[in-house]
Amino acid sequence: MKHRSQFASSQSDDRDDGQPSSPPPDGPEEGGGIDRGRMVLWVLFSFVIAYWIVSAITAGPDHGPKIAYTTFREHLEQGELQQVRVKGERIDGELSSEALFVSNGDSTRYDRFVTYLPSFGDEELLPDLRQAEVEIETERESDTSWWSVLIGLAPLLFLFLLGFLFLRGMASQGRNMLSIGRSKAKRAEPEREKTTFDDVAGAEGAKSELRELVQYLKSPGHFQALGAAVPKGVLLVGPPGTGKTLLARAVAGEADVPFFIITGSDFMEMFVGVGAKRVRDLFDKAKKVAPSIIFIDELDSVGRHRGAGLGGGHDEREQTLNQLLSELDGFEPSENVIVMAATNRPDILDPALLRPGRFDRHIAVDLPSSRERAEILRIHARGKPLADDLDLDEVARGTPGFSGADLQNLLNEAAFTAAREDHENIRPSDMDEARDRVLMGLERRGLALSDRQVELLAYHEGGHTLVSAVLPHADPIHKVTIVPRGRSMGATHQMPEDDRYVYERNYMLDRLAVMLAGRAAENVALDTTTTGAEDDLRQATSLARRMVVDWGMGEDTGLMVSSQGSNQEVFLGEELTQRRENSEATAQLVDDEVRSILEQSYRRAIQVIEEHRDGLDRIARALIEDEKISGERVEELLAESGAPQ
Repeated sequence: MKHRSQFASSQSDDRDDGQPSSPPPDGPEEGGGIDRGRMVLWVLFSFVIAYWIVSAITAGPDHGPKIAYTTFREHLEQGELQQVRVKGERIDGELSSEALFVSNGDSTRYDRFVTYLPSFGDEELLPDLRQAEVEIETERESDTSWWSVLIGLAPLLFLFLLGFLFLRGMASQGRNMLSIGRSKAKRAEPEREKTTFDDVAGAEGAKSELRELVQYLKSPGHFQALGAAVPKGVLLVGPPGTGKTLLARAVAGEADVPFFIITGSDFMEMFVGVGAKRVRDLFDKAKKVAPSIIFIDELDSVGRHRGAGLGGGHDEREQTLNQLLSELDGFEPSENVIVMAATNRPDILDPALLRPGRFDRHIAVDLPSSRERAEILRIHARGKPLADDLDLDEVARGTPGFSGADLQNLLNEAAFTAAREDHENIRPSDMDEARDRVLMGLERRGLALSDRQVELLAYHEGGHTLVSAVLPHADPIHKVTIVPRGRSMGATHQMPEDDRYVYERNYMLDRLAVMLAGRAAENVALDTTTTGAEDDLRQATSLARRMVVDWGMGEDTGLMVSSQGSNQEVFLGEELTQRRENSEATAQLVDDEVRSILEQSYRRAIQVIEEHRDGLDRIARALIEDEKISGERVEELLAESGAPQ
């Protein structure tokens, strides 16, 4: 059983609100691949060299033409042999000078020759040679053959094949060994798929800042006449999914200057020093076509605080960061090259990266307001058939804390729901179903619940609903359901009337009473407690603690802010060495104050339920019968019971 809090904003991946992916680079990346034709030539050349080596090993010296064995015997019988060299079955012979002179009239002239012993042998050959006083030399027959050479070269060929496959794999990923230090940045091509500021809904403050940047790049004379210098860096900061990368695409589409796109992780490599070299290469490319813009997405992957963490620093990442700092504002600063970056974790960035002269401007891209959510929904609804009674303004009002990416996902889920239900267009019921699916997950069909369990769920959600409707500062009820979804067995949805940026203490106390009303209803109506209040208790405790330690709303603690409210990330390793700012007595006082606020809120919930028990019973019976009821139906039931609304 889950009761959605309006303080927790919906989070998602930092997507670009459904816009098309970044355009491909301007031609193949320089040095990013291996030329296939050149690789084939190298392979053929290697095989030719291998063949030449094997032939040189297996072949003997050139000692003239090959003659028949009978011709060899004739030369021997006529006393024309001067020397023979025997190697296995091969015989290399040399004729005497007189025989050469005699044979000058023949059609074939030779002084050296080659022949082979017959397979059946010749036992008289050696006595005949000795009788003819022929000089005889013998050599051991070589064991080298094609097979033995191939077997000897097999490991070398295997290593060559592995190297070839490794190089080809790296080439397919743009990681040629010869170009591993070159930047992986892609140059945007706005003429192919152009994104402008008109395609970005909301974020008016961020767009106005970026429009100034584009205007400076297009006509710098007006700014330079007033002594204004172009900012070195622009940092887009905001929660995931708020459209930071989309804004960068809009800048690329609006500005008539080269725009290079790269992610922080593209600088990092397994080899030391590669990241710093890629930074230098990227800025060298940008300087050649200046004025230009470099956009680094997910800057926190390379720009984290140096020397932080339980295990110390990371040498390769810190070298990359040092080079980036030097390029931004070092001994030789880059001229007319603006660096844009996006991150959702500015708290872990190195302070040297955020100082003026490097990232001069920090632009906050916050979660959209109700009006901006409606504009975002209209942009993503382009090309989608919507029913006439589907009010996007109402959908926007019912999605507080949604980012642009969440709203895109909501419309996509609504389209899937409409297709699944065989609707011709997207109806309000499809949007409502999609909202439940996004917030709580898939409906758990086939889950068999006993009558007792259904009654417990109905009274639990009925308690949330009743207290929310009665208390004056609580948000209105939009819908109540006891249909199990995801890990939730039921939910009470509230729809705020407008966006809140400052919360009053009375509002938060009413919120706490609504959160604890499910447990109170179980206790009052059924005289029991269940595990269904787990999420309610966790949210209520978190809110009460923040009221005390962050916002100074405790009665006994007063205006003092406690270090227990620190949101410092533990993986940075800084909390382990920080000195505690509060004593044990203060920590105990904070715990007592939080417990007191929770107990008071629980007693308020019990009091409301006891005073309007008839309204609780009516809501519970309606939930048991229909499983889900709307906010209008809740108002009717409470009006019948005489409860105030």
